[in-house]
Amino acid sequence: MSDLPRLRQEIDRLDDELLALLNARARVSQQIGQVKRSEDPAAPVFRAEREAALLRRLEGANPGPLPADAVSRIFHEVMSASSALQRPIRAAYLGPAGTFSEQAMLRQFGHSAAGIACASFDEAFRRAESGAADFAVVPVENSTEGTVSRVLDLLLGSPLKVCAEVVLRVEQNLMRARAGMDGISKVYSHGQSLAQTREWLNRNLPGVDRVTVESNAEAARLASLDPATAAVAGANAAANFGLNILAANIEDDATNRTRFVVVGRNDSEPSGRDRTWLVMSAPNVAGGLVKLLSPFARHGVSMTKIESRPARLASMPGSWEYMFYVDLEGHQRDAGLAASLAELRGIAPYLKIFGSYPVGDY
Repeated sequence: MSDLPRLRQEIDRLDDELLALLNARARVSQQIGQVKRSEDPAAPVFRAEREAALLRRLEGANPGPLPADAVSRIFHEVMSASSALQRPIRAAYLGPAGTFSEQAMLRQFGHSAAGIACASFDEAFRRAESGAADFAVVPVENSTEGTVSRVLDLLLGSPLKVCAEVVLRVEQNLMRARAGMDGISKVYSHGQSLAQTREWLNRNLPGVDRVTVESNAEAARLASLDPATAAVAGANAAANFGLNILAANIEDDATNRTRFVVVGRNDSEPSGRDRTWLVMSAPNVAGGLVKLLSPFARHGVSMTKIESRPARLASMPGSWEYMFYVDLEGHQRDAGLAASLAELRGIAPYLKIFGSYPVGDY
């Protein structure tokens, strides 16, 4: 006799247990929210360091057979649903729906969050700064195309803090309203996506016009209106606009990733595995940059990235002044990093700490 009926009964029993446990967890989450509001009415619903530490603990305790990334995705959604019982998190991102920015927002906050699609990075920042959104989720760099200059400029002038990061595997797809690649006259996409798929398009659609638009979601929308055109975008955009994916994962670099940051009005507490991001200028003397970096070496702080860009601050006149953007291992409250920053404040003509936050999954 087949064991299938018995195994299905066991699944049903476990599902009932899971449902009861999920609701029990949700009730405790509600109680936590009530306590936080009674102690501090302005207490944030989302704490990046708490979520990161919880997910790391669960992934470390996971005996399988579920893989660690599946455990992480499941509990992201559990935490998202529980937080929404207190109040849905409002997260601004570069819209419209279907962009990689929306995908990053959902990766961080789950599908119970209230996403706010914005027409520009500037609007996303304004929403978070004014309180119309709790957070903004914005891209800062792509492993193929480099940094997103406008976002770096906005961070320089914004009071918002970087409190989390999301690293998204960028999977580009060719999509169209009808099946087949014959007769495609034009391909729409965001400029970075066209750059990331240049060689594939050269090989497979030589001579076809490539039209740059403001977002991949807009590219998908335009392709949905004209069956003679196609778009390069993420799978979410294809689903949103009813397009057929003709070719998946067409990015030239299979390791292509985009790093997003979450900015809000609160700092993140130490999580045990953090990164600090700052920007500074160098004194205009011989060896000025060496002077800036020496405190990190003295206190054993690892620098994972440094990048220079021309200054665009009114307080820093001069055509060839440069700002140095630096990623450091550790939280700014860690002893070694705190000592380094204290020294740096006496050396750097300009210093701004964007924030310390839990390291995202790379």
